[in-house]
Amino acid sequence: MLIDQHNRIHDYLRISLTDNCNLRCFYCMPEEDYAFMPNQRLMQKDEIVHLASLFVQNGVKKIRLTGGEPLVRKDAAAIIKALGKLGVNLSMTTNATRVHLFIDELNQAGIQSLNISLDTLQKEKFQLLTRRDQFNQVKTNIDLLLAHGFKLKINVVVVKGMNDHEILDFIAWTKDTPIQIRFIEFMPFDGNKWNSDKLLTLQEMLNIIGKEYKIATAMSEPNDTSKRYTIENHAGSFAVISTMSAPFCNTCNRIRLTADGKIKNCLFSSEETDLLTALRKGENVLPLIEDSIYKKHRELGGQFSKEFEKINTDLLHNRSMIAIGG
Repeated sequence: MLIDQHNRIHDYLRISLTDNCNLRCFYCMPEEDYAFMPNQRLMQKDEIVHLASLFVQNGVKKIRLTGGEPLVRKDAAAIIKALGKLGVNLSMTTNATRVHLFIDELNQAGIQSLNISLDTLQKEKFQLLTRRDQFNQVKTNIDLLLAHGFKLKINVVVVKGMNDHEILDFIAWTKDTPIQIRFIEFMPFDGNKWNSDKLLTLQEMLNIIGKEYKIATAMSEPNDTSKRYTIENHAGSFAVISTMSAPFCNTCNRIRLTADGKIKNCLFSSEETDLLTALRKGENVLPLIEDSIYKKHRELGGQFSKEFEKINTDLLHNRSMIAIGG
């Protein structure tokens, strides 16, 4: 098992397949002309499978594939099929622009649930936020995935003045559609122009929804990052990922592997451990993994506290969200 100095067991691995994406969301990708990693710096298919297998041998029970957008990678289908043979819970986070091309591969790999990133239900605003005209394709693909029996969570990064007035529109979507909307508090990363004035907290979201609906608290799963809620007579549900106002670090079980083979023991960690270089040299990377996990900070990468109003983003050291991998 992979255990940190605070006795947290880590059994959930998130693997970024690429830092490339076919959308340009401002909170994830700093610039339109972002310099993507050259192919030789990325983990190759066999390297991904090798490292994933090593993590599984040491207690990892769930793997989530992320990006960038994982399905823009040319060998994504082959990677998905290979990881599907590891016998763990395999899932993916995607912007859903290309999932219609991979339905068969997702089924063959045993993937049953997907997280879909979608920050607006307005076609014009979608193009403004992502700088791409893909809204209709995303909505069509969500319907396609539901028709194929996939369980879907819709990830919505909520930013004041951008899409906070759409919260009730997303809730209304769950009336007849069996999806979970996951509202995510806006978090600081390199280049995303975060400040506390743009943050809508868990309690503020609940206040908005509570004025129109009667909210019931739902049962959370072990190591859950979200606080779950239901509304009577709704086919779907909603949840809030309250990283900034009510962090869930005490039960964190997550490990992140970037597309260039660096292990990050926390989303906000400034430290990274290079597994890929060691692997290519033929070295034993397990001690590097164990050391990285053991040294994990108690909360928020050791970079800031729960007092989000006092965060100085100039003092934070991290990658942009697209370079970390969800």
